[in-house]
Amino acid sequence: MGSVGTTFYSSSIAVAGIGGFSGSVTALSGGISSYSGHAIISNSVIKNILSNYPAYNINGDSVSVSDFKFKQTVEGIQSYVQNGDGILVRYASNVGDTYPVGSTGRTRTVISKSTNDDFYYGGLMIKVMKIEEPTPSLKSVGISKITYWANHKFGLVGVQYDLTDGSTIALPLYCSTTNGK
Repeated sequence: MGSVGTTFYSSSIAVAGIGGFSGSVTALSGGISSYSGHAIISNSVIKNILSNYPAYNINGDSVSVSDFKFKQTVEGIQSYVQNGDGILVRYASNVGDTYPVGSTGRTRTVISKSTNDDFYYGGLMIKVMKIEEPTPSLKSVGISKITYWANHKFGLVGVQYDLTDGSTIALPLYCSTTNGK
């Protein structure tokens, strides 16, 4: 899933003012993939949150990012993103397992793991792991929690941002390839 040329995208319908989200793997070195992406974001709250991170280029409603680094294998996904580095998911994990988020003091925790196909994903029902990451250090920019949904075959299939204003933004994620597992 981390091969150069692999593409990813979200819903074809704008979600919470986020639309046209797509990206691709632009480089692969030492098993770590570099991703670039683009979205049209009309939601001023989201643009304000992203403006706190120099990796994002915001020009009106056009938002782009480049050189986000992740390692995707049949065992799981690891992030190399500033303030979010560390394991996102290990597919062999169990409920209650935790992964440290760099040196932030935060942890990601596996809170559920399907035994039945119970997650709707692009016309399919699949098994997923749900991983939560409370983000107390990000409350100042508007994010209180991030939730990830992952599947051993399709990788990261969804992400949800719980915002400090009480709203949530849940985005499905689709990839042009699957894990070889």
